[in-house]
Amino acid sequence: MSNGNGRTDGPLAGRGQPDEPPPASRTEVFGTLADGRPVHRHLLGEPGGVQIAVLDHGATIQGIWLSDARGGTTNVVLSAADLDGYLRHHSDYYGAAVGRFANRIADGRFGVDGVEYQVVRNDGPHCLHGGPDGFHRRLWDIDHADARRIDLSLTSADGDQGFPGELTVGLTYSVSRDTVSIRFVATTTAPTVVNLTQHAHFNLDGEGSGSIDDHTLQVVAGRYLPVGADLIPTGEFADVAGTPFDFRRPHALGDRMTASHPQVAIAGGIDHNFVLDRSDDRPAAVLESARTGRRLEVVTDQPGLQVYTGNFFDGSHTGPSGRPYERGSGIALETQGFPDAPNRSGPEWPSVRLDPGDRLETTTTWRFTDTGGRT
Repeated sequence: MSNGNGRTDGPLAGRGQPDEPPPASRTEVFGTLADGRPVHRHLLGEPGGVQIAVLDHGATIQGIWLSDARGGTTNVVLSAADLDGYLRHHSDYYGAAVGRFANRIADGRFGVDGVEYQVVRNDGPHCLHGGPDGFHRRLWDIDHADARRIDLSLTSADGDQGFPGELTVGLTYSVSRDTVSIRFVATTTAPTVVNLTQHAHFNLDGEGSGSIDDHTLQVVAGRYLPVGADLIPTGEFADVAGTPFDFRRPHALGDRMTASHPQVAIAGGIDHNFVLDRSDDRPAAVLESARTGRRLEVVTDQPGLQVYTGNFFDGSHTGPSGRPYERGSGIALETQGFPDAPNRSGPEWPSVRLDPGDRLETTTTWRFTDTGGRT
């Protein structure tokens, strides 16, 4: 992998699970929906650097392949080998673009300008990730695609899943030698709430390689949002000091995911929003594999980072490697607004409101490097 100055360091061969290579074709049909519409897969990037495959179904990142010094590649995100895998396991959100509202809305209710809206509930009494027919299940339009960039768009009708206003969303994925950039833009015809994110699950040892226990995570956040038994924030902004949520310095995930702490017990691991300390020039989070030395830096303009350690994976889904995804097989680092923000107010709760004439724009970048790891 490029170390940022044009050199390639740290051979990765033999330090990850082998998997199928990136698609041979730049654009190909990946499958067909029940109504006959084809789903396309588009490859971005070039051999020797980061390559990603994007599906127009769910604007899904189906693979991120990192190259090694011997010419091999390893996919470092959890995925499905075929369209049926995505359709059957859509509630795992493998690599999907999530909206209209990422994360949870308590009771599926919120108010805008004195009008109360009831959106579709799909997580017990709550709404999760935009509802059961959220953006992760839509066929997005491809407006432009080349070797380095793909532009996708989607129009969500007024009243879609119960949300007000016609929402038009654009999503651009672009790739350089060692970086993937994700840019969302959105406009609305009526006052509404919006929270968009990318829901890739990372395993830097390779898709299907086992647990992320020995991955280290660093998050630039001194506070997090505790949750109740239903994973809805309590409203408290808690200090991470002295808790399993203190990732201000890199720490292995394994013992934090099983720590004796009420919040870990509630979530079955980590499934919490971290309140990012604002900085324009340093990563919000750094994930690194002690085994392979692969490193991911996450830079974002979003106020929150939902860290989810794959607590609900149960082995029922098998990835392209042919290996099942068990609990802790991957970690999602979802850059976003705060969960249940439509029902919260105050200076510590960033607004998720979008009005006609305004334009939501947000960018997150993932930078991959190789620090060298255990052989």
